Amino acid sequence: MTVTENPTARVDRLAIALADGTPLLAPVSLDLRPGRVHAVTGPSGAGKTTLLHALAGALPPGARATGLVTVLGQDVLALAPEPLRRLRRHRLAFPGALSGGRQRRVALARALARRPDLLLLDEPGAGLDPALRDEIADLLRELARRHGIAVALASHDAAFVARCADEVLVLTPARPGAGGGAIRAGAVRAGASRTSGPVAARTAVGLAALGVEAHVGYGRGRRRILTGVDLHLAPGSCTGIVGPSGAGKTTLARVLAGLHPPTGGTLTLDGAPLAGSHHARTREQRRRVQLVPQNPLGALNPARTVGATLTRPLRLHHTTPHEQCPGRVAELLAAVGLPADLAARHPHELSGGQRQRVAIARALAAEPDVLLCDEVTSGLDADTAVGIMTLLGRLRAERGVALALIGHDPLLVREHADAVVQLGASPGRALTRGPGPARPGTMAPAGSAWVR
Repeated sequence: MTVTENPTARVDRLAIALADGTPLLAPVSLDLRPGRVHAVTGPSGAGKTTLLHALAGALPPGARATGLVTVLGQDVLALAPEPLRRLRRHRLAFPGALSGGRQRRVALARALARRPDLLLLDEPGAGLDPALRDEIADLLRELARRHGIAVALASHDAAFVARCADEVLVLTPARPGAGGGAIRAGAVRAGASRTSGPVAARTAVGLAALGVEAHVGYGRGRRRILTGVDLHLAPGSCTGIVGPSGAGKTTLARVLAGLHPPTGGTLTLDGAPLAGSHHARTREQRRRVQLVPQNPLGALNPARTVGATLTRPLRLHHTTPHEQCPGRVAELLAAVGLPADLAARHPHELSGGQRQRVAIARALAAEPDVLLCDEVTSGLDADTAVGIMTLLGRLRAERGVALALIGHDPLLVREHADAVVQLGASPGRALTRGPGPARPGTMAPAGSAWVR
């Protein structure tokens, strides 16, 4: 079918907040067009479900909206109850909570029996094994194309989104007390190319890896440690990477940072190819992807003060004028919960927790979009570890930073992560959750059982 230019639904600078000013959805705009699948992604609390409900003309109790939502030319937030019911009954489908592969097909069939112009789905791929998830994704694409339906779905699942979406909208939580202002929210057009496999290479926004392989050692001691690893680090998301010692967790982080050459697969940043070597990347690409190493004492130059350590990336990436660097150093230290007078100290004069915070501050000095955190709580006492994780959560929520959280402790990682990649005892094999068979290089939702 031919995709028309007239949108089925349009959202124009929509922001939603509670009566007390608590923001639920940062200002956002998008067009939903016939025959296309539009995905809304982002961390929990970013407003994905709220946006879908607004498209159906529903707001949370006591919430107020600014901006405009039109469906088939009608302002759904201003419609009287009876016209809104007619619109929902004849032109919209909102199946609600779905469970199981067959049940979801039945629910979709019932929704399609009304021949809707707009289909709204909340987490349609959640809780499915990879095979069923891919079937549902392919079905949605086919339904959109065959019947000219505009499909809007909310999902945490990067693989599901990459497989079925034509357009991706990334939401980040609104900053509390900021009147619903967005940190980063905008429509992102997915790339035109499609690939087969569990994760399509056309994932549009953030840092993505597809089929990554890596070796360690030389000569007869050379061995493969990563095999066919796929992941997607979207803005504002947190992806956990777990597995036993020697499974390749640190190697994967170094590959993503450009510090260890991959021997296979592809890397992309916002859909553009990303070189495997740090030296082959542009200065802007190096700035956007930063690594917080496992051992900050070994990574921080012992001859440099904390102030000098934090000033170097400010000058290297030209983020701050020279005369403003001291003030910016103080701001970075405050951002990680450290006093400004620590700028005069050397690494050996700091505690383990303070060194870890300095390492995070050094990465933040580049104003990155992706933060790769390698065992950042190992060797720390429980209270300090909680403080580090709270800090990372705040950076994710307030700045929209994408986190890769690497750790030995699966409970800690899954507590904070939206999705988890598990590298198994076999080199570099990321395992998916049951009941389906384990397949290399795929992600699964956090907090679930894993199979080998």
